[in-house]
Amino acid sequence: MPEPVVPEKAAVLTRPQIDEALAGLPDWRYRLGGLVTVYKLPTAAKALDLIAAVGRLAEEQDHHPDLDWRFNRVFIRFTSHDAGSEVTGRDITAATSVSAEAEAAGATAEPGLYRTIEIAIDTADPAEISDVWSVALGYKKGRYGDLVDPYGRGPSLWFQKTSTPNPNRLHLDIHRSKVESGPALEKTAGTGALMDYGHAPHWVVVTDAQGNRLCLCTEEGHEPDL
Repeated sequence: MPEPVVPEKAAVLTRPQIDEALAGLPDWRYRLGGLVTVYKLPTAAKALDLIAAVGRLAEEQDHHPDLDWRFNRVFIRFTSHDAGSEVTGRDITAATSVSAEAEAAGATAEPGLYRTIEIAIDTADPAEISDVWSVALGYKKGRYGDLVDPYGRGPSLWFQKTSTPNPNRLHLDIHRSKVESGPALEKTAGTGALMDYGHAPHWVVVTDAQGNRLCLCTEEGHEPDL
């Protein structure tokens, strides 16, 4: 297994740099400005031990993840908030350290379990409506005009700019890693939903029998390349 490539710590990484680093970090995936993974431990107590180890590393490196504990699974996301919520060398270093702790703890990496959900609104003019949603939700402006929960708890809100809004203006964008998207697409197609692959692998538009839509997205999705 190649060692992860760690560029200058404070610099925002380009997608090629992130992909190069992830070649040495098989436990991790890139997702909307961050690095994400899920670790499964033998017991809930072992999961708490890993959380404590991640906390120690975060204090030592002064770089703290978003972390969620679900029984014997630990969901982790690293991003550099002070660099505009993008991936920097600090995130690569932190993910490398956490991977070593997880291996020592006997954890199994399950990065495919880490799904990210956005609420998308079709609109011809995002600026006309964004303040309403920002104030009502208590959200802040995100990386590319989206709105995000400052505490990372709720789904983000993405304004899909279009001159021809769909009659059902709200839909969900469900983000998975491209490498793990195939089974989800196959199972969704198996439900009988209408599948529009016109933008694949960036996203696939799914329409149910009543005309409601969702998009199954990958890391090649709506954000511009860095």
